[in-house]
Amino acid sequence: MSISLARLRDLIPDKGRRKTILSIALPIIGGMLSQNVLNLVDTAMVGHLGDVALAASGYGGFASYMSVAFILGLAAGVQALAARRLGEGRDAETAVPLNGGLILSVVLGLPLSFILFQAAPSIMSVLTPDPEVVEYAAPYLQIRLLAIVAIGMNFCFRGYLSAVHMTRYYLMTIVTMHIINVSLNWVLIFGHLGSPAYGVVGAAMATSISLATGTLIYFVITWRIAHHHGFLHRLPSLQVLWQQIKLSLPNSFQQLMFSAGLVMLLFILGRIGTPEVAAGNVLMNIMLVSLLPAMGLGMATSTLVGNALGRKEPDDARRWGWNGAMVTAMYGAAVMVILMLFGHPFLSVFLTNPDTLELAYLPLMATAAIIAIDLMGMALMSALLGAGDTMTPLRISIIGQWLFFLPLAWLVGPTLGYGLLGVWLVQAVYRLAQALMFIFAWHRGEWEKIKI
Repeated sequence: MSISLARLRDLIPDKGRRKTILSIALPIIGGMLSQNVLNLVDTAMVGHLGDVALAASGYGGFASYMSVAFILGLAAGVQALAARRLGEGRDAETAVPLNGGLILSVVLGLPLSFILFQAAPSIMSVLTPDPEVVEYAAPYLQIRLLAIVAIGMNFCFRGYLSAVHMTRYYLMTIVTMHIINVSLNWVLIFGHLGSPAYGVVGAAMATSISLATGTLIYFVITWRIAHHHGFLHRLPSLQVLWQQIKLSLPNSFQQLMFSAGLVMLLFILGRIGTPEVAAGNVLMNIMLVSLLPAMGLGMATSTLVGNALGRKEPDDARRWGWNGAMVTAMYGAAVMVILMLFGHPFLSVFLTNPDTLELAYLPLMATAAIIAIDLMGMALMSALLGAGDTMTPLRISIIGQWLFFLPLAWLVGPTLGYGLLGVWLVQAVYRLAQALMFIFAWHRGEWEKIKI
């Protein structure tokens, strides 16, 4: 009986531990909710331009995500190292990993941006056979690619601010960015205030401008709060930078493969039909919007795991992993109820064609049915990253997405003719299985042996 009570205590956080998780996570969640609003407003505004414009923004947006995904992984190395240094009491060194992340963002981001900008029209031609969609999607992608370095830096700043429990500054910055983005959407998409109506391309312009503005804000804020912790005047040694690269590369590759999988999913849906691409774009945006607050809780979990391991308290780190996972699962249960009760009106905001709306409804229900367990697994994936175990999430993600989901999606959707619903049911099974693997990996505890 005592063993089961101890396990129950490990799983369910008490009031004090919930408060600690939320004190870090709530500002991140606030920023993620702001991101939700931005994504939904973007989709709704472009949706009024028709299915072709919506499909183009879908292809361009996910191709952009795939293009920047590799440098997004740099944030995992920044957060893991900064959280560990804080736990060890080495406060004067906490910003050194951030400096390394910013350097790597420039070194990797500039050539990546140049190469992909030239290749954007060819990329779009491969992804979709619809020439009208390509006409809009290619310039959309090119403009989004101009902000690759800014995106990499912004994620490094977010990782650092999460690691040192200063997430309120992240919230302030990202809300400002999103206000700028939405305002510019209104001006540039529809041609208000004397601006030409750029349509889909205007949405890309607004996003890139807001990202660059956010980078400048982060530099100003972080100089003020972290100058004495090494920001911009203590460079990482080559040994530390190499360690940071080794921590970041598996997560970078994971991010790249996940985003490439989303683009491949759109490619598969394109072989079914353009309405399926439009519906799939909305469904993926809803899924990603639902994931964002869970990512905030996961980042808090990652920080607390790293802090505990820095203090040489692996049992406490284990508890923080389970505690974060349970809080995230409770959030997922709330999302499930909301989607099941309000699925039709929610979809009608983004899909004006009633046939496309009906096409998306049952797949949305499949997503809702498994989302609580899915998000619990995501929190434990973040816990593994906080412990410095970046290889396990990489292996689990690639096996689930590329060896199981995408081949079956191709078989079930375009080949066997089960359409969008068949693809989304396969995705629900894949996400559920992946979550169970993350739960098992955390329970097994191999991450305790990693030194960073």
